[in-house]
Amino acid sequence: MAARAYWQGQIRLALVSIPVEIYSASKSGAKISFNQIHEPSGKRISYEKVVPGIGPVDRDEIIKGYEISKGEYVLLEDEEIEAVKIESRKTLELVQFVESCEIDPLYFEKPYYVVPKDDLAEEAFIVLREALRKAKKVALGQLSVRGSEKLVALKPCGKGLLLETLRYADEVRKGQTFFDEIDEAKPKKELLDLATTLIEDKSAPFDASEFEDRYVDALKKLIDKKAKSKSNKAVIENVDAPEGSEGGNVIDLMAALKKSVGEKPAAKKSGSTRKKSA
Repeated sequence: MAARAYWQGQIRLALVSIPVEIYSASKSGAKISFNQIHEPSGKRISYEKVVPGIGPVDRDEIIKGYEISKGEYVLLEDEEIEAVKIESRKTLELVQFVESCEIDPLYFEKPYYVVPKDDLAEEAFIVLREALRKAKKVALGQLSVRGSEKLVALKPCGKGLLLETLRYADEVRKGQTFFDEIDEAKPKKELLDLATTLIEDKSAPFDASEFEDRYVDALKKLIDKKAKSKSNKAVIENVDAPEGSEGGNVIDLMAALKKSVGEKPAAKKSGSTRKKSA
């Protein structure tokens, strides 16, 4: 099935307009979700809308409310909320250009691919892409979609462009308040050198495919095993804990770092993880 465009419109740079299509660059992946089941009957549990002291209520009696203080709400009609939604403009105007390093990674939210809508738009699209690449800049603008307005950053990505939605300033917690109690003292040179050596030894080009969600993989195997057994008995997977995980805090940091630097990478074991059923 062909991917469905998240947004269609035009990118505007001064008097130049470039028709584009935007597609999500991420997907939900292999996440597993569970339903709540009534064990004696095996049927799925449903939920009723209930008001304390009144009981179940009809859907047409429900209205949206914003809590301004404990137990006190401002009630809003759907029509009122619709009236203040941002009009879904079909133009993304590039209003500012910044160095990519100026944007703290905390602000980045979700990535999207941007492609020219047709052959006529391709020339202007390529000019914008290469101009951004040459200037080593990221373009900023606000994208109106589905009734809200998103702050976005635009930068070259291969033969296309990558658009990333950004969090607004009031959506980001400042880390300084969490870091206040951390000591500012510098570490001993030997400790720092050992840690740096360990980092260099384990450095390699990033490849996301090298990492797997082991929890999801284990869940899939467990679900498949129980589906085939057609049994309601619990099946406990015995997962080996990482070596040294029971030691608590590291008492001798120097010895631990020296041992880590001296260790050779362990070869991957073949065969499946040992399992014990209970």
